[in-house]
Amino acid sequence: MSQTEDTAGTRRDFLFYATAGAGAVTAGAAAWPLVHQMNPSADVQALSTIFVDIGDVEVGSQLTVNFLGKPVFIRRRTQEEIDEARAVALSDLNIDRDARNPNRPGSDASDENRSLDEAGEWLIMSGVCTHLGCVPLGNGAGDFNGWFCPCHGSHYDTSGRIRRGPAPENLHIPVVTLIDENTIQLG
Repeated sequence: MSQTEDTAGTRRDFLFYATAGAGAVTAGAAAWPLVHQMNPSADVQALSTIFVDIGDVEVGSQLTVNFLGKPVFIRRRTQEEIDEARAVALSDLNIDRDARNPNRPGSDASDENRSLDEAGEWLIMSGVCTHLGCVPLGNGAGDFNGWFCPCHGSHYDTSGRIRRGPAPENLHIPVVTLIDENTIQLG
């Protein structure tokens, strides 16, 4: 092999790698705006944590707030609702036995693992049916006195657990912190 052939091979290799590198940089530069547009908008990021005043929520009533573009149900349950939810055996939960609570990851769907406080007075959960994303009706609706999604017939109990219908999971609990007796933080 002559020195001219060896130099030509090196020059060819250099041109190949330089062209491939320039193509990769160009593809990355073209793809970046497409990927970046999928990030949350500034208004959504600003609302990634909100504080909610719950001081005026009466026992037996519910407040609905908008959090990250979805409704969140904040229910101050009566003692009767708490007792009804806590009387349900885990073996009766045939559809979903997971608490769906990021505040207590990996826990079972007992009412104690779904309510915010130890007494069980506060139940805070996403107001989105886990079947197709409808908003269930509350205030004792459905066969289990909790929430009912009339679109496809999902029945949730007083702890937001799916008991009958096509929904595959319990209503999800958001990340929530009880700041004081009048304030919670979502997110």
